[in-house]
Amino acid sequence: MTAQFSRADFERVMVPAYAPQAFLPVRGQGSRVWDQEGRDYIDFGGGIAVTSLGHAHPALIAALTEQANKLWHVSNIYTNEPALRLADHLVRSTFAERVFFANSGAEANEAALKLARRVAHDRFGEDKHEIISFKGSFHGRTLFTVSVGGQAKYSSGFGPRPAGISHASFNDLDSVAKLISKKTCAVMVEPVIGEGGIIPGTPEFIQGLRELTRANDALLVFDEVQSGVGRTGKLYAYQQYGIAPDILTTAKGLGGGIPIGAMLTTAELAKHFSVGVHGTTFGGNPLACAVGARVLEIIDTPEVLGGVTVRAERIARGIAAIAERYPAFEELRYSGLWFGWQLKSEHAGRAKDVMAAATREGLMVLLAGPDVIRMAPSLIISDAEIDEGLARLERAVASVFPV
Repeated sequence: MTAQFSRADFERVMVPAYAPQAFLPVRGQGSRVWDQEGRDYIDFGGGIAVTSLGHAHPALIAALTEQANKLWHVSNIYTNEPALRLADHLVRSTFAERVFFANSGAEANEAALKLARRVAHDRFGEDKHEIISFKGSFHGRTLFTVSVGGQAKYSSGFGPRPAGISHASFNDLDSVAKLISKKTCAVMVEPVIGEGGIIPGTPEFIQGLRELTRANDALLVFDEVQSGVGRTGKLYAYQQYGIAPDILTTAKGLGGGIPIGAMLTTAELAKHFSVGVHGTTFGGNPLACAVGARVLEIIDTPEVLGGVTVRAERIARGIAAIAERYPAFEELRYSGLWFGWQLKSEHAGRAKDVMAAATREGLMVLLAGPDVIRMAPSLIISDAEIDEGLARLERAVASVFPV
C-alpha cells in the first residue's frame, strides 16, 4: 500500500503538542487496528477509554449513517430528536434530572465548575466560590479545568490561574476536612483517579465527601469522563458507592469515538443556568447525539455491564501471570476494564519503554504518568483479542525486562 502521508509529516504540518507513535492507524475493526503497511495491532488503549464498543461497530455505523442522511447541525437555537433521546436515557438511568451537552470532557467539566460557582453565587453571594479538588487529578485542558486538576505540569506557564482553588490528597478525608469551609462552593473528584494512575476511591472516602459537602452547603461534582459509560462495570462509577453527586460529567466512551460530552445535574441546580448564562455552538448536535444514544442503548444492559467484570478478571489474571514471570511491576490496580500497572521504584520512568515495546509487538497501550502502564480496552473485547493482546504484552515486557 502506497501512503500519501507518513509519521514524518507530523513535524511538518502539526503543532508539536503530541509525540505520536511511529505508525499511522488507517483502519479498525473490533479491537484490532491496521496501519498503512497492513500490520495489525490489538487495541488495549481504546483511544483513551473512548472506543467503548471497539472500532467500526455496525450499530454505530448505522446510527451515524442514518442521521447523516437526515440532519447534521441546527445549533441550540433549536433542539433536536437525537439530543432529546440521549438526554432522556441519561435521566432515566442516573440520579440526574437535567442534561447539558458539550463536545468534550473538558467542556463538560467547565460547565460543571461554572454551574457550581453560579449556584453558590446566587444562593450565598460572591464569597462562596472556592473549589477543592485532588492532587493527581485531571479535569481537562481549559485554563479553568487545568487549574482545578491537581497536576502542576499541565497548568504552569500560562499566567495567573483562576483563584480560589485548592488541592487535597485523594483517599484522605482528613485533608479535605482541613480545607473545606463555608466558602467552599464545590468539591470536584474523579471516583477513580485516571491520569494519576488508576486509583479507585475507597467507599469511606467517597461517602465522606458526600457528608462533608452537605455539611458545608457545597456541591459534590463527580468527573466521570473516563470512569463513566460502563467502564467500571456500572453505567457510572458513583453507582458503586451508594451515594449520588450533585453534578456529574461524562464524555469519552459516551460517543464511542464521536466527540461528545455532557453535564448531568438536578432540576433545582439546573435552574441557575438560565437562558444565556452558558452555551455552546456544537454541543448536542444531532450527529453526535444519535451515535451517543445508540452507544448508551447497547452498553446500558446487564449483558454488557456484567461482561465488563468477566473480561476484567480475565485480563487481570493474565497480567498477574506476566508479573510473576517478569517481576518489574509493583502492583496492578483496576476498576472494571480500566487498568493501571505500576512499575517498581527501581524502574521509575520506564513505562514509556514498555509502551514502545508494545507498539513493536503489535499492541496499543497507554501511560498514566512515567511509571504506570494504562489500559482501557473496548467493553466488548473478545476473549481471543484479550488472549492475543496479553501474549503480545508479555513479549513486550520480556524485551524490556529480560530475566
